[in-house]
Amino acid sequence: MGRFKSPRQTQRFLAAHDQINTTFRPRRHHLTATSYHHARSDVFDLWNGYALEMNA
Repeated sequence: MGRFKSPRQTQRFLAAHDQINTTFRPRRHHLTATSYHHARSDVFDLWNGYALEMNA
């Protein structure tokens, strides 16, 4: 893997990655299994919508 060229580049990557990671990995210990399943389903539907918009 390549290294980041600067601390600023590293911070930008981590900031974007954190937002995506938080979206796709809800705090499972705070949710029932059914709520967790619905949350994951909703997020993937949202992501698919974004992907379609980006490719249109």
